[in-house]
Amino acid sequence: MKYPPVQYHDYLGLDHLLNSQKRRSEEFGHPAHDETLFIIVHQTYELWFKQMLTELESVISIFSQTQMPETDMGTAVSRLERIVGIQRYINGQIDILETMTPLDFLEFRDYLYPASGFQSFQWRKIETLLGLKIQDRLQFNNSPFYKHLRPDQQTEMQKTLERTSLFDLVDSWLQRTPFLESSDFDFWKEYQTAVNEMFQADLEVIMSNPELTPEVKARNQQMMEGSQKTFHALFSEHEFNQIKAAGQIRLSYKSLHAALLIQLYRDQPVFQLPFRLLSSLLDIDELMTQWRYRHAQMAHRMLGQKIGTGGSSGHDYLKSATEKHKIFTDFFNLSTFFIPKSKLPKIPLHTQKQMGYGFQS
Repeated sequence: MKYPPVQYHDYLGLDHLLNSQKRRSEEFGHPAHDETLFIIVHQTYELWFKQMLTELESVISIFSQTQMPETDMGTAVSRLERIVGIQRYINGQIDILETMTPLDFLEFRDYLYPASGFQSFQWRKIETLLGLKIQDRLQFNNSPFYKHLRPDQQTEMQKTLERTSLFDLVDSWLQRTPFLESSDFDFWKEYQTAVNEMFQADLEVIMSNPELTPEVKARNQQMMEGSQKTFHALFSEHEFNQIKAAGQIRLSYKSLHAALLIQLYRDQPVFQLPFRLLSSLLDIDELMTQWRYRHAQMAHRMLGQKIGTGGSSGHDYLKSATEKHKIFTDFFNLSTFFIPKSKLPKIPLHTQKQMGYGFQS
């Protein structure tokens, strides 16, 4: 045998793990049956958060390289997709927690003050490393969110806030995307032409429809002009930067172009992994939103309008955080600029070969 034998129980540290469910209600002489379930579910969350951080740190390390090898893309994508899988799993654990009724929860709730899920250091670190900025967080008791952590965790969180987030790293990576402009294919020039032709065709359909009244035609024309103005920001770096300066968008001008190129031409081999990466970021953000929403609903179900154990407004705070704490909104908003696949500019054969597998220069 190459290595000394190890026993399953000892390898997993089960003596410590299975004796880590200490009921506060029992300490005070009033053991509540459902407190064990409450502890186990939340301990399981934290174990999965640890795995999510392990995957996230590895992806950040990959994207932090000055020159990221293409061979690392598959690894980064698979680890982000693993995070997505974990999120789907832990979101489902809420169903188990909700087998506990509000009256069951009230049997031990008073023993939990002032502990709260708001104090989960690992969850806050996940949000921060993904790219949730401190100025975009919902204020809690008029103090920075990390002030509610333990002193040693506050110090580590402040260091985490100074690190480059995955959002910023992906932004930089997108700026290096090829094929935005080549000798035989200027994506943005071709795309702008396709967009203008699409709007013109749609306008002609509206104006030639005999079933529409002049008032309806005028209203539809006005709506289309508004859409055209939104698209125009894509083609004017000056207007785009004004929107960015106003805090309405985080991605850089070139990064937004690259992300749209990847989405629109995702079937091209060169963009298939980048498309999966962007899709994973969308999934992560969406599942985090679902997580917050499910917890808001559960808090409402369990507490009604009571104050949470951590001193927050319970359901109202969680619901507000659901709306505010989104990270990859720019990627969600990309669909605003999609046009039908049939109307996409055709990629020249030479460029298609460059985008394909086994290209030889």
